[in-house]
Amino acid sequence: MSDPVEQRVIDSVSVSGGAFELFECDSNLADTAAFCDAYGFEPADSANTIIVATKEDPPRFVACVVLATHRLDVNGAVRRRLGAKKVSFAPAEMTSELTGMIMGGVTPFGLPAGIPVWVDSAVVDRERIIMGGGSRALKLLLPPKTLIDLDAVEVVEQLARPAEPT
Repeated sequence: MSDPVEQRVIDSVSVSGGAFELFECDSNLADTAAFCDAYGFEPADSANTIIVATKEDPPRFVACVVLATHRLDVNGAVRRRLGAKKVSFAPAEMTSELTGMIMGGVTPFGLPAGIPVWVDSAVVDRERIIMGGGSRALKLLLPPKTLIDLDAVEVVEQLARPAEPT
């Protein structure tokens, strides 16, 4: 593995001791809908990691993991749990600067120390999930137990809500 961010992620998930598989993909198909269509995964088994930032100076961050079929309750559950007046999804540039990862590859594995990880309880109900692997060309396929056994992880009820059908 030549990509240092991918290697950091692989090292992190390996140290966790949990089961996982690496799944390489076309980086042009890394976004959830395109990935699921191209590789035959159900959106209900796809988990997205979203970095949320407070509007304070300096900002505080949290990584939230939700199923692709759900929408993160950023202005409700996340804002209240952070105890902040205002929060927002971290912009792509801020996410990359903070994590070293770009959208489509962000994962809770290999995050810098001090960033809490909140996992929506619906993620835990899945048999397996597919999630970012540190880059747009790599995904991790794993049982949710591998994720929730990380030190910085907390499972949160109703962190996200099922998305309205389109």
